[in-house]
Amino acid sequence: MKKTILTLLSILLITLSFACQSSDTSEATTETTLSREEILNESKEAFDERMEWWRDAKFGLFIHWGPYAVPAGVHNGERITSTTGEWIMNGAQIPVEEYEEYARQFNPTKYDADDWVRIAKDAGMKYIIITSKHHDGFALWGSEVGNYNSVDFAEIGKDLLDELKEAADKHDIKLGFYYSIMDWHHPDAQAPHYPTYNTSEKTNSNFDEYVENYMTPQVRELVEEYEPAVLWFDGEWIPEWTHEHAVDMYTMLRQMDPEMIINNRVDVGRQGMQGMNEEGGEFVGDFGTPEQEILESTSDFDWEACMTMNDTWGYKSYDDNWKPSENLIFNLVDVAAKGGNYLLNVGPTAEGLIPEVSVERLSDMGDWMDINSEAIYETERLQNHFREGESIRYTKKKAESTYYGIIFEEPTGTIQFSYLQPDEGSDVMLLGYEDPLNWEFNEENGLSIQIPAEIRNAENLSTAWVFKINGSEIK
Repeated sequence: MKKTILTLLSILLITLSFACQSSDTSEATTETTLSREEILNESKEAFDERMEWWRDAKFGLFIHWGPYAVPAGVHNGERITSTTGEWIMNGAQIPVEEYEEYARQFNPTKYDADDWVRIAKDAGMKYIIITSKHHDGFALWGSEVGNYNSVDFAEIGKDLLDELKEAADKHDIKLGFYYSIMDWHHPDAQAPHYPTYNTSEKTNSNFDEYVENYMTPQVRELVEEYEPAVLWFDGEWIPEWTHEHAVDMYTMLRQMDPEMIINNRVDVGRQGMQGMNEEGGEFVGDFGTPEQEILESTSDFDWEACMTMNDTWGYKSYDDNWKPSENLIFNLVDVAAKGGNYLLNVGPTAEGLIPEVSVERLSDMGDWMDINSEAIYETERLQNHFREGESIRYTKKKAESTYYGIIFEEPTGTIQFSYLQPDEGSDVMLLGYEDPLNWEFNEENGLSIQIPAEIRNAENLSTAWVFKINGSEIK
């Protein structure tokens, strides 16, 4: 009898314990769920805390990949030169049923997500954004909303995002997803606009059905299944998408994950390829998105320049207009000096390989970052000067009095920095060179640094030379 009573008491205590834990979990979940008002009136302190990792990262990899890699810029034997690779469905005016054949053939058997992430990490990149669904409407995961995806429709027959998520977590790389609002495949979106899917002259009266029953459930799947750090929207310029849609989407996502970062293309305020929101508008979104360009100056609004290595985002077999590695390093430095992030694109092949030319350039950037990354990560723009002429850029270590003068011309006998003053008795260093450099400062000429001859002949110092100075900025 005593044993029975003790057993019953034990069961009761365990039950109460689980009930308390469940209650605590429920209360914690309730506490972390933000209200619509809290999201739309976020304090500067809360916003800065949420954006901190992203601002510190500075450098990310953009991946445009999908069935458009199958034609690789060629349709019915004709090179489609009027548009980029991922826009071929619109540029070549391909009917939905005909384009679906490319989706069926999509079979990237050489895809190695771990290799992709290692390539990004070795380049010095801190995060990856991949096209979970581009304008063609094809999803790279096994979405339960419809079957137009890599699991149910394509020959490959598997979830391509799951592998990337696993590899990103393994290598401590943040993962985010691009998602297109515009959808050329869905009958309630832009599919009926054929032959010109991308048009401002037509609207689909069923678009709200698409948003409610297809787009929103897919976006929720992405968040619930993969916990992305960033959601990167695009295609917001279509006439069907409204500011009201944007506010609903933004608040829903932030309620699902209060720490999520979302770009400004979720809303309708972006001013073309310049990428920043129009002045005076009350738009949702956390950062601007200049496309194929870098801001001329700085901005008080966070921003990320997304750019390609050649002239296409999605793979085109004949686009060989590759930018030299030196240009890409210059862009990275220029963006960091102006307080932005640099999102550099690759377009993998239909087999699942990042083009070797892209890999080579990323490797070159990684070599430079191995020596000079401290001038990029966790830095901020100077208060008054981000550049001096065309060949000098400046960055500053966040919350410290450490400054970096970066020059793009090979240093000769003496280097002049007009806007930096070292602390008295401090060392001026060239990253990648062990010994302190001789320097002098006066108000008339600013900072003069003597360059030893062996530096000019060092093979590991090239492209952009970074001088580290502890001191202050001269106004």
